[in-house]
Amino acid sequence: MTGSAGFVTNAAGRMMTPGYVDIHAHGSWGSSFDDGVQGIRMARAGHMMHGTTRQVLSLITNPLDVMCANLQTVRGMMGARPDILGAHLEGPFLALSRKGAHDPECLKDPVPEYVDRLLHAANGCLRQITIAPELPHGIDAIRRFAAAGVVPAVGHCDADYATACRGFDAGAGIMTHMFNAMNGLHHREPGPIPAAVEDPRVTVELINDGFHVQDPMVRLGFGFAPHRIAFVTDAMAATDCPDGHYLLGALDVNVIDGHVRLASNGAISGSTLTLEKAVQRAVLELGFTPTDAVEAATLIPAKAFGFDRANPVTKQPLGLLAPGYAADVLLINPAIWAVEHVWCDAHLLR
Repeated sequence: MTGSAGFVTNAAGRMMTPGYVDIHAHGSWGSSFDDGVQGIRMARAGHMMHGTTRQVLSLITNPLDVMCANLQTVRGMMGARPDILGAHLEGPFLALSRKGAHDPECLKDPVPEYVDRLLHAANGCLRQITIAPELPHGIDAIRRFAAAGVVPAVGHCDADYATACRGFDAGAGIMTHMFNAMNGLHHREPGPIPAAVEDPRVTVELINDGFHVQDPMVRLGFGFAPHRIAFVTDAMAATDCPDGHYLLGALDVNVIDGHVRLASNGAISGSTLTLEKAVQRAVLELGFTPTDAVEAATLIPAKAFGFDRANPVTKQPLGLLAPGYAADVLLINPAIWAVEHVWCDAHLLR
């Protein structure tokens, strides 16, 4: 295989896959995507080394002015960074009862003024926004964002089944990390999960780390929506770093044995997962077929935004090794499913 500088890589015995696409992650290598240009560069380098060639940068709940400034930073970097697909706002329009590690002082109802401010600041870089549809202006906000070309996501919510269905009918196309930060399955109160599973228009995020979602539920959840499950990491700054104390936005978190919890109350607060590890777990520990595992980290997340076909953002489509697709390529050791070489946009990066 020929690299970008004309070098030849001997791929004998290796498996070739498309580059991984993560549509929900917050950071890596001690840096967050909320930390400005240098923070984004560092965090992206961390994920790139593990095969995530393209990434939607998730921004955590902050004061609205800070979120607008962070959106502008992402927008400003996209012209020179084809690996940055845009931004995902995980907040501030979340249910207080399902806030997870988000600052409760910054949560808001998505009134039209706030929607307009975020769209203006994003200037076309906003790909996804997580919204609790049961908020007073939740359904209206979903419609407004969808009309502006953003893919709203149902999550961090306490919505009943009917309200979640209304959210998807209003234009929500993603469920943010299924099972986490939402009311769960109940035989008389089905909640939002069946609404997402039943709707073929919806891409369903799943954190396959065995901690956010334990293995029996990963297997069950993966089977809920065949060819619509997107592995995501929800990775924060401590990814690929030692255990210890870190910040998630303005909140203190502790990382013990690679698991992230709020210092204040012990709530799970993001992960230290990479998509490399998610695919490894799926194949080697859970028994998924390689095709299904790789699809969940490549083609399915790309499809959530129409990036599996020619589009104004990536130009060439993502998610497959095929003529006309972007030259995002991984060489993987098939015995341990470890990423050994990474090409993004035809450039050899590892």
